[in-house]
Amino acid sequence: MPEQLIFDWPTGVALGPSDFFVSAANAQAFAMIETPQNWPEGKLCLVGPAGAGKSHLARVLAGATGAQIIAADALETPHPNTPVVVEDMESLPRAAEETLFHLHNNLRAARLPLLLTAQTPPSRWDIALPDLASRMQATTPVAIADPDDALLQALIMKLFADRQIMPPPAVVDYLSLRIERSFQAASDIVSRLDDEALRRKKPITRKLAAELLDKAPPDAG
Repeated sequence: MPEQLIFDWPTGVALGPSDFFVSAANAQAFAMIETPQNWPEGKLCLVGPAGAGKSHLARVLAGATGAQIIAADALETPHPNTPVVVEDMESLPRAAEETLFHLHNNLRAARLPLLLTAQTPPSRWDIALPDLASRMQATTPVAIADPDDALLQALIMKLFADRQIMPPPAVVDYLSLRIERSFQAASDIVSRLDDEALRRKKPITRKLAAELLDKAPPDAG
């Protein structure tokens, strides 16, 4: 099974399927991305919080199918002959609603997949154009859940590795048991630890992690 990390990665971070750590939290989403031919009516919406890997999965799809990836707030009139991903649907401007309506219809007529990404399901999107709203609400959503234990540990390790840091395993264990179980919390603590270790010119230890989490360490780091 390929490893998957569900993250909206910054520039320069690996985005292939082999970088994805699959767990119960995201297995359904990953499986759906691998089988666009099975999407109901040829469309799918990936739903998850910031940092949940929606952009990563979009790029996995693009790598496999040649899909064009477009930010919703930069949507213009494309004439694609490939699948399309529209990211961050909550940011879709009113002026682009008709453009997305025609894109949706053109892709459906050409039997090409349409992937949408958002933090909320289509039923909660603020779309004024009735025809587009009805089509978006008919899109099958697949949610990426908050990370489970295995995914949270893998996420923390990957975030450190992306910064070329190899902390002791005790640090990862300590963090995974004490931070909020969310993608953003993992990203935040790894960034803070990296910054603080650089400032002090010292390695990252469990003691340092405890200090940043306002917890007294059970023993020296």
